[in-house]
Amino acid sequence: MLKHNPDNERIKHKYFTFLKEAMRVNEASIDGVAKALARFEEYTKFKDFKRFKHEQATGFKKLLMEQKNKRKDTKLSKSTLHSTFAHLKRFFQWLAREQGYKSCIQYSDAEYFNTSFKDIQVATARRLQRVPRLEQIKHVIENMPSNSEIEMRNRALIAFTILTGARDSAIASAKLSHINLENNSFFQDAREVNTKFSKTFPTNFFPVGDEIKQIVVDWVCYLKTHKLYSNHAPLFPMSEVGLNAQQQFSTIGIKAEHWSSAAPIRVIFKQAFKQAGLEYFNPHSFRNTLVQLAQRLCKTPEEFKVWSQNLGHESVLTTLYSYGEVSRERQAEIIKALQIDKPSHTDVLAEEIAQKLMQKGITWPA
Repeated sequence: MLKHNPDNERIKHKYFTFLKEAMRVNEASIDGVAKALARFEEYTKFKDFKRFKHEQATGFKKLLMEQKNKRKDTKLSKSTLHSTFAHLKRFFQWLAREQGYKSCIQYSDAEYFNTSFKDIQVATARRLQRVPRLEQIKHVIENMPSNSEIEMRNRALIAFTILTGARDSAIASAKLSHINLENNSFFQDAREVNTKFSKTFPTNFFPVGDEIKQIVVDWVCYLKTHKLYSNHAPLFPMSEVGLNAQQQFSTIGIKAEHWSSAAPIRVIFKQAFKQAGLEYFNPHSFRNTLVQLAQRLCKTPEEFKVWSQNLGHESVLTTLYSYGEVSRERQAEIIKALQIDKPSHTDVLAEEIAQKLMQKGITWPA
């Protein structure tokens, strides 16, 4: 039985190159495209893409809609189906214009990967995001031990995440030179820091509490004065594995090397939240926490714009649309406060003035 089709592999490679170099699609998204194509090829028993017909698209849709998730033993989610069919539709539309394929494939046949408008609405609906409260994050940090340098690093890592709102990929690649304690800032230099869209921007420490800032300050001072690390050393060094006192391999400290990915950071977060007896929130969710804090603290459009820029957003709309969802608790609180019969500020002021005049014996004109 065929496990792959050589002609298909060649054209897929060309398509992936097109996505990466021409369309600037990241590797994670390309992996999603590759997975969708692999599912479709498995269904067609690896037939040549030149033999694609709309019947294959409709048959594959029916199969996938009935297929179950192996881990959860439930049908695949609407969002998974929607993204899979969308990847395949774009691929065959692209393929229908390629030399050697445009005479074999009808461009319109790719439309058969479309799903119903109802399914699209369900798949693309915005879900209520789980966001940790600042009080919860502080509770996690307070419950983290700081006896060893590994524990100090882990505690400072979570404190730094809420202090700057930086993404985990940026944190994993940050150097000591990017931190300015005098200016209370983190310079996310895309030449060295792995930022989204390779954007360079400064981040000033957010007003989340002096105790959180002090944890980060102490950690930076520890690396510079005790470990004697240079400015080119990582802000959060990876763990060093070696022989302990019992001559067993274990984590014995840190070494001046960057993590190869952000995966260890997420592991540290999971352990910290579990230890604090709270549900797990990933590093990225802290950005939502900061936006919710901005909704309470920022009083003018200018202040919110500055807060948005501090997160690395060029547009305030990005901050509001992607991170600015109001929590259910806050929504209920605001609605409750907006009473129809609630007296206005002007009415309250007039009542106070009237009472003071009456106390002084001055009659209020009819």
